[in-house]
Amino acid sequence: MSDSIAVLVHQLAERLLAKKLIMATAESCTGGWIAQCLTAEAGSSNWFDTGFVTYSNAAKQRLLAVPAAYFALEGPGAVSEETVLAMTQGAIANSRANVAVAVSGIAGPDGGSQEKPVGTVWIGWQWEDKATAKCFHFSGDREAVRLATVAAALQGSVTLVG
Repeated sequence: MSDSIAVLVHQLAERLLAKKLIMATAESCTGGWIAQCLTAEAGSSNWFDTGFVTYSNAAKQRLLAVPAAYFALEGPGAVSEETVLAMTQGAIANSRANVAVAVSGIAGPDGGSQEKPVGTVWIGWQWEDKATAKCFHFSGDREAVRLATVAAALQGSVTLVG
């Protein structure tokens, strides 16, 4: 874990503890990397409940109650604002957390399209009734896109519970 990510995790931990909040993650393209970074912090069991790795659309539906219609031809797709916001809601509903972060994206090297090229990642954050999402376009290889996603997800989480 990079020093900058460790600093973000520590800042997030302090803010969650100070506000007596519990966090959960819902990850697709990062495959649990955010949860791994969070649990690398000593004492994380005091503010981190669970991580959902829902790589497939079926897992997103089954574990997080993302509507099947999102993955239909006319739906917004797995890499969308709607999907990551549904993922945060599902993470909170299926855990003891009141804060969640969710990520879904195209890390590459394949899988991109003209509409959603490789490096397109949606990140969603939710704290009780306050939910927001943002689309990012990261560059680099698969690992670089995933690492940038972890950093952006953590930075947004720090800002959310600021």
